[in-house]
Amino acid sequence: MNTKTTRLVQHVRSWLGPIPLLMAFLAAMPLAGRAETPKLAPVLQPFVDHRTLAGAVILVADPNKILDLEAVGWMDMAAKKTMRTDCTFWIASQSKPITATALMMLADEGKVNVDDPVAKYLPEFQNQWVTAEQDNDHLWLKKPGHPILVREILSHTSGMPHTSAIEQPTLDLFPLELRVRSYAMLPLLFEPGTQWRYSNAGINIAGRIVEVVSGMPFEKFLDTRIFQPLGMKDTTFWPNTSQLKRLAKAYRPNARKDGLEECPISQLKYPLNDRMRQAMPAGGLFSTATDLSIFYRMIANNGTFAGKRILSEASVRKMTSDQSGVAHASYGFGFSSQGQVVGHGGAYSTHSDLDREHQLIKIFLVQHAAWAPDGNKILPAFQKAATEAFGATPAAPAPAAHAAAVTTGAKP
Repeated sequence: MNTKTTRLVQHVRSWLGPIPLLMAFLAAMPLAGRAETPKLAPVLQPFVDHRTLAGAVILVADPNKILDLEAVGWMDMAAKKTMRTDCTFWIASQSKPITATALMMLADEGKVNVDDPVAKYLPEFQNQWVTAEQDNDHLWLKKPGHPILVREILSHTSGMPHTSAIEQPTLDLFPLELRVRSYAMLPLLFEPGTQWRYSNAGINIAGRIVEVVSGMPFEKFLDTRIFQPLGMKDTTFWPNTSQLKRLAKAYRPNARKDGLEECPISQLKYPLNDRMRQAMPAGGLFSTATDLSIFYRMIANNGTFAGKRILSEASVRKMTSDQSGVAHASYGFGFSSQGQVVGHGGAYSTHSDLDREHQLIKIFLVQHAAWAPDGNKILPAFQKAATEAFGATPAAPAPAAHAAAVTTGAKP
């Protein structure tokens, strides 16, 4: 090779040199940063065009990777800000599986036994009463057949009511310890273990047990033991400045039922970044689709993610299989458990699930306080599109006993 040719080859190599590095960089970028042909957003776009849906972030993953991440519509309709795939949402009751995870981590360490009475960890529950009879003028109480158990607060079979009177006008006013003490003063609605009734109180009690047993505030336990190890950097009770800028506005149908109007999250006190607001294990977290997919991938991998073990396989099995006993409510520990499909909904209409048979995770994040008549078609449309695009079956409908609370997220 002569000198001129050698110089030409060196020049070409110097020009091509960065290309492999660039290709490697692009391959490592998150899916949301690439120019992908939308697969699912076009299915939801008609709902945006008809002002039934403000906007949504939708994600599909398998246990190893994100398969699809898309945004559609608006995060702020008035300001004409388009929805972003990194938008933050109040996930409400989708916090419940995360709280159950925290408690089951302590169970894995031998510090909590789910078959123990709650009173072993929280003495204020030693003298519970249960409603025997009730009418407009009288309330008859009796001692329950057995004290409420940890497994019963995790599976909504404890007989605890949904909330207490001090959780008004918003759910986040008082410290967790005080709220839990207020629950202990209330009579149970039924004999523990005999029925299923959706209860924020029960899951908040689980969060308080985590505090007492671990010796740290509930939010610190989540941050140090779950969020940081998993890299869930956008999951918090108090959105920071960056997360607030990415927070999707909340909407509901307007009075004429021909469009949408912006509304506050009525269950929460503003400003949302005020640390005077209190952590809510049953429904206080904000998150993103990507963060939630990490959590579900950990569950899909039987308690591990990126080489880190968060939960034992035995604890994951308990969480994701029916633990409701004679109530037969298809609910595990913090999860709705519909056979091979486990998941949870949240108030303001968020939803996520894991289909174990097809190893498919589906995350659906919106911020709607209520739907117009066609709004109940939006989640099924996403699920059907995910099925057709990625070969999974949609989640089975929840039983009537708790369809509103778990599937559509009627309560936080």
